[in-house]
Amino acid sequence: MKKLFPLAAFVSFASAAFNAFAESAGYEGMAKPYQLNFQPPVTPVMEKLYDLHSVLLIVITLITVLVFIVMAYICLRFNRKANPVASKTTHNTKLEIIWTTIPILILVAIAIPSLRLHYFMQRPVDTTLTVKVVGYQWYWHYDYPDNGGFGFDSYILKGADLKPTDHRQLSVDNRLVVPVDTKVRVQITGADVIHSWAVPAFGVKKDAVPGRLNETWFEATKIGTFYGQCSQLCGVGHGFMPVVVEVVSKDDFNAWVNKKKQDGGIAGEPAAKAPPSTKEKSDASPAKSPKMDKAAAKNAKLSTSAGTKETAKKTKAPIEKTDDDAADSDDTKSEKSTPSEKESE
Repeated sequence: MKKLFPLAAFVSFASAAFNAFAESAGYEGMAKPYQLNFQPPVTPVMEKLYDLHSVLLIVITLITVLVFIVMAYICLRFNRKANPVASKTTHNTKLEIIWTTIPILILVAIAIPSLRLHYFMQRPVDTTLTVKVVGYQWYWHYDYPDNGGFGFDSYILKGADLKPTDHRQLSVDNRLVVPVDTKVRVQITGADVIHSWAVPAFGVKKDAVPGRLNETWFEATKIGTFYGQCSQLCGVGHGFMPVVVEVVSKDDFNAWVNKKKQDGGIAGEPAAKAPPSTKEKSDASPAKSPKMDKAAAKNAKLSTSAGTKETAKKTKAPIEKTDDDAADSDDTKSEKSTPSEKESE
């Protein structure tokens, strides 16, 4: 037993050293070969998940060691060689109460922080940016409704398109870009089948269900590139739906948004010019001579008289009847003459 504790200490130290090296090397956004623990957390949610996981790891380790000690004692103390006459005891009330009460207390102690963390993850928060994620077979579509409503598709990069800095099966052509230290609301849905948008370093994993809008949030506290994948079996291309989130500074994010707006033709219309003042209008109008005033008055008088004559002609002109009106009038006359004809008969 004494050899187990140095081994456990070495494993925990190696895991911490590996994570520290990963952070210093700038590769905290993806899993590493021979990794022993979670990815380094970069959001408040993932930090709490990481802490709860570490506590529960200690709890289950202690339970495992305790059960192993008890089982080893039973095997050595009550075997046939050490105890040729078997005991005929069938019940022990105190022992049964103890081994029932202790697990209940342990589960209650675990449930309290678990429920608090669950509430922290699901509670509504005041966000400053909204991103809509739509899952398709087999790619992602991102919309920015708070920034003009532009959107784009995100496909996996094939082998021929990969650069030396890209990662096979993880890199995409268009990344989701968000600012650092900003609470982001993520609205997730599916267009065909059920998908799942997941980024381990953020502590985010939410199903994209067709006909339903799920919602989650995150706040990245570190600048970098973070990778994830679709975590729900969605067909033959399920393994080819990576998620890449690039966290940048707020200034870089604003510049990126403006560029996307310009590329999409929604960069915003230029500000309208203010109307000229009365003084500017009077200065801009040319000076009128008396001859021009007399000519304008004469033209106005002529146009007024011409309009009056046309109006009079229209008033005196007889109203022309159409063929339909003439037929209706003939029918009316015949109907009126019918009673008199009957009386004459």
